[in-house]
Amino acid sequence: MKAYGTVHKYGDNVDTDVIIPARYLNSSDPAELAKNCMEDIDKDFVKRVKPGDIMVANKNFGCGSSREHAPIAIKASGISCVIAETFARIFYRNAINIGLPIIECPEAAKGIEAGDMVEVDFDSGMIYNKTKGTEFKGQAFPPFMQKIIKEGGLINYINAKEN
Repeated sequence: MKAYGTVHKYGDNVDTDVIIPARYLNSSDPAELAKNCMEDIDKDFVKRVKPGDIMVANKNFGCGSSREHAPIAIKASGISCVIAETFARIFYRNAINIGLPIIECPEAAKGIEAGDMVEVDFDSGMIYNKTKGTEFKGQAFPPFMQKIIKEGGLINYINAKEN
Protein backbone atom coordinates (compact mmCIF):
# COMPACT_ATOMS: atom_id res chain seq x y z
CA MET A 1 0.00 0.00 0.00
CA LYS A 2 1.17 3.51 -0.81
CA ALA A 3 0.09 7.09 -0.34
CA TYR A 4 1.11 10.06 -2.46
CA GLY A 5 0.11 13.68 -2.11
CA THR A 6 0.75 17.27 -1.13
CA VAL A 7 1.74 17.95 2.46
CA HIS A 8 -0.28 20.00 4.97
CA LYS A 9 2.10 20.76 7.86
CA TYR A 10 1.36 21.47 11.53
CA GLY A 11 3.36 21.94 14.73
CA ASP A 12 3.44 20.40 18.19
CA ASN A 13 0.46 19.39 20.34
CA VAL A 14 -2.27 19.52 17.70
CA ASP A 15 -5.15 18.37 19.84
CA THR A 16 -8.42 16.73 18.92
CA ASP A 17 -10.30 19.95 19.68
CA VAL A 18 -8.60 21.76 16.79
CA ILE A 19 -8.76 18.72 14.51
CA ILE A 20 -12.54 18.71 14.91
CA PRO A 21 -13.93 21.42 17.21
CA ALA A 22 -16.38 20.23 19.89
CA ARG A 23 -19.19 22.37 18.43
CA TYR A 24 -19.39 19.89 15.51
CA LEU A 25 -19.56 16.71 17.56
CA ASN A 26 -23.33 16.52 17.22
CA SER A 27 -22.69 14.66 13.97
CA SER A 28 -20.99 11.33 13.42
CA ASP A 29 -21.28 11.57 9.63
CA PRO A 30 -17.72 11.51 8.21
CA ALA A 31 -18.61 13.91 5.37
CA GLU A 32 -20.04 16.46 7.82
CA LEU A 33 -17.02 16.18 10.10
CA ALA A 34 -14.66 16.63 7.13
CA LYS A 35 -16.27 19.99 6.30
CA ASN A 36 -14.93 21.41 9.57
CA CYS A 37 -11.66 19.52 9.88
CA MET A 38 -8.76 21.67 11.16
CA GLU A 39 -10.80 24.89 10.91
CA ASP A 40 -9.66 26.31 14.27
CA ILE A 41 -5.99 25.95 13.35
CA ASP A 42 -6.15 26.27 9.53
CA LYS A 43 -9.30 27.95 8.14
CA ASP A 44 -8.40 27.14 4.53
CA PHE A 45 -7.52 23.47 5.05
CA VAL A 46 -10.82 22.15 3.69
CA LYS A 47 -10.49 24.37 0.61
CA ARG A 48 -6.93 23.20 -0.13
CA VAL A 49 -7.00 19.51 0.76
CA LYS A 50 -7.31 17.03 -2.09
CA PRO A 51 -7.87 13.27 -1.95
CA GLY A 52 -4.55 11.55 -1.27
CA ASP A 53 -2.89 14.51 0.46
CA ILE A 54 -0.67 13.87 3.48
CA MET A 55 -0.68 15.57 6.87
CA VAL A 56 2.64 16.08 8.69
CA ALA A 57 3.03 17.32 12.25
CA ASN A 58 5.59 17.52 15.01
CA LYS A 59 5.22 16.08 18.53
CA ASN A 60 2.13 14.76 20.31
CA PHE A 61 -0.32 14.88 17.39
CA GLY A 62 -3.89 14.06 18.40
CA CYS A 63 -3.54 14.83 22.10
CA GLY A 64 -6.57 15.82 24.12
CA SER A 65 -9.84 13.95 24.30
CA SER A 66 -10.20 10.38 23.13
CA ARG A 67 -12.91 11.05 20.55
CA GLU A 68 -12.81 9.01 17.34
CA HIS A 69 -14.26 12.00 15.49
CA ALA A 70 -10.75 13.46 15.00
CA PRO A 71 -9.22 10.69 12.85
CA ILE A 72 -12.58 10.22 11.10
CA ALA A 73 -12.61 13.91 10.10
CA ILE A 74 -9.02 13.72 8.84
CA LYS A 75 -9.64 10.57 6.80
CA ALA A 76 -12.94 11.87 5.39
CA SER A 77 -11.25 15.12 4.35
CA GLY A 78 -9.13 13.14 1.90
CA ILE A 79 -5.91 12.78 3.87
CA SER A 80 -4.29 9.44 3.00
CA CYS A 81 -1.68 9.37 5.79
CA VAL A 82 -0.53 11.34 8.83
CA ILE A 83 3.18 11.50 9.62
CA ALA A 84 4.33 12.92 12.95
CA GLU A 85 7.25 12.89 15.36
CA THR A 86 4.93 11.31 17.93
CA PHE A 87 1.21 10.64 18.35
CA ALA A 88 -0.96 10.65 21.43
CA ARG A 89 -1.55 6.96 22.17
CA ILE A 90 -5.36 7.05 22.07
CA PHE A 91 -5.29 8.94 18.74
CA TYR A 92 -2.89 6.33 17.36
CA ARG A 93 -5.25 3.50 18.28
CA ASN A 94 -8.36 5.35 17.08
CA ALA A 95 -6.67 6.07 13.74
CA ILE A 96 -5.89 2.40 13.17
CA ASN A 97 -9.40 1.42 14.29
CA ILE A 98 -10.98 3.62 11.61
CA GLY A 99 -8.39 2.78 8.92
CA LEU A 100 -6.34 6.01 8.83
CA PRO A 101 -2.66 5.21 8.19
CA ILE A 102 -0.28 7.03 10.54
CA ILE A 103 3.50 6.81 10.80
CA GLU A 104 5.83 8.05 13.51
CA CYS A 105 9.06 9.39 12.03
CA PRO A 106 10.78 12.35 13.74
CA GLU A 107 13.23 12.87 10.86
CA ALA A 108 10.46 13.05 8.27
CA ALA A 109 8.40 15.41 10.44
CA LYS A 110 11.39 17.76 10.63
CA GLY A 111 12.49 17.37 6.99
CA ILE A 112 9.14 17.80 5.23
CA GLU A 113 7.48 21.18 4.67
CA ALA A 114 4.01 22.33 3.67
CA GLY A 115 3.49 21.94 -0.07
CA ASP A 116 6.10 19.19 -0.53
CA MET A 117 5.03 16.17 -2.58
CA VAL A 118 5.49 13.03 -0.50
CA GLU A 119 5.10 9.31 -1.14
CA VAL A 120 4.71 6.78 1.68
CA ASP A 121 5.25 3.04 1.27
CA PHE A 122 3.37 1.37 4.12
CA ASP A 123 4.95 -2.03 3.48
CA SER A 124 8.50 -0.78 4.10
CA GLY A 125 7.80 2.34 6.16
CA MET A 126 9.78 4.43 3.68
CA ILE A 127 8.81 8.06 3.21
CA TYR A 128 10.01 9.81 0.05
CA ASN A 129 9.99 13.59 -0.22
CA LYS A 130 9.77 13.92 -4.01
CA THR A 131 10.12 17.72 -3.83
CA LYS A 132 13.47 17.66 -2.02
CA GLY A 133 14.74 14.25 -3.14
CA THR A 134 15.09 13.01 0.44
CA GLU A 135 13.92 9.83 2.09
CA PHE A 136 13.21 8.72 5.62
CA LYS A 137 12.68 5.37 7.33
CA GLY A 138 9.49 5.35 9.36
CA GLN A 139 7.98 2.52 11.33
CA ALA A 140 6.38 0.00 8.95
CA PHE A 141 3.01 -1.40 9.97
CA PRO A 142 2.89 -5.06 10.98
CA PRO A 143 0.94 -7.14 8.43
CA PHE A 144 -2.19 -7.42 10.59
CA MET A 145 -2.38 -3.62 10.98
CA GLN A 146 -1.95 -3.22 7.22
CA LYS A 147 -4.92 -5.55 6.76
CA ILE A 148 -7.02 -3.46 9.17
CA ILE A 149 -6.14 -0.27 7.27
CA LYS A 150 -6.69 -1.90 3.87
CA GLU A 151 -10.17 -3.00 4.96
CA GLY A 152 -10.99 0.56 6.07
CA GLY A 153 -10.85 -0.07 9.81
CA LEU A 154 -11.23 -2.65 12.54
CA ILE A 155 -14.98 -3.26 12.12
CA ASN A 156 -14.63 -3.88 8.38
CA TYR A 157 -11.61 -6.11 9.02
CA ILE A 158 -13.56 -8.24 11.50
CA ASN A 159 -16.57 -8.44 9.18
CA ALA A 160 -14.33 -9.47 6.26
CA LYS A 161 -12.76 -12.25 8.34
CA GLU A 162 -16.19 -13.62 9.24
CA ASN A 163 -17.27 -13.90 5.59
